[in-house]
Amino acid sequence: MFLIIGLVVVIGSVIGGYVMHHGQLAVLWQPTEFIIILGAGIGSMVISNPPAVLKHVVSGVLGLLKPNPFTKAAYGELLQVLFEIFNKARKDGLVGLEAHIEAPANSDIFKKYPGFMHHGHAVALLCDTLKVLLTGTVEDHNLADILDMDLEQHHHEAHLVPSAITTVGDAMPGFGIVAAVLGVIITMGAIGGSPAEIGGKVAAALVGTFIGILFAYGIFGPIAKAIEMRNAGEHAYLMCIKTALLSFARGDAPMTAVEFARRNIEPGDRPTFAELEELTKKAKAA
Repeated sequence: MFLIIGLVVVIGSVIGGYVMHHGQLAVLWQPTEFIIILGAGIGSMVISNPPAVLKHVVSGVLGLLKPNPFTKAAYGELLQVLFEIFNKARKDGLVGLEAHIEAPANSDIFKKYPGFMHHGHAVALLCDTLKVLLTGTVEDHNLADILDMDLEQHHHEAHLVPSAITTVGDAMPGFGIVAAVLGVIITMGAIGGSPAEIGGKVAAALVGTFIGILFAYGIFGPIAKAIEMRNAGEHAYLMCIKTALLSFARGDAPMTAVEFARRNIEPGDRPTFAELEELTKKAKAA
């Protein structure tokens, strides 16, 4: 939603100001300039990135059309599922979790938390780490290294998407100049024509520069930053799981483990301790 609002404000302000200066909108409609600039930009992205990154670029941009999934409610649900899983392990031992972590989609516990199940990497991080703990062969400091390695690789992969968009955004002014130069070449070919014809071709050429700069700083740059912020939100969500797992692995009580996780949440999204107690009571009742 905010993506659409932002784009409307950016384009509306630019076009609105242009019209207020008595500019003609028809002059800005130059399909060939859009084809040159956007085509070159998309082509350069295809050249410089593997298919997996291109797929994530599309899903990342489309994801901005949806509300931010890492809200206070999402963190509350996360604390509930962590508490219930840890409480189950305290009562039945890690062996009692085996069926749940081997097939989380079929787990009676995980089924109660669809928001958490929607985050595939979070589910994998929790379940795979509990599987490692179930083997009983990993020491606490090694577990921390494993989790750090997992999060570092995930962060690196997620960073490729905004980086790819930023690279294309930085190239947009250059592609705009390419389109403008091609327009000047066409204008020089019509140099013997009427002043109105030459003026129209010069205007069309300058539109290419305008489009390139607008796309760079008004569209591609902000979109890349928005995806980067979403990635930061996901990283914080995963860090919350890491903190809880490390606390649980060293033998802390379930409530203590989720309290460590709660303290790892940014203040704006962090449930209060009273809210955490309410959430854990609901988890027990369920």
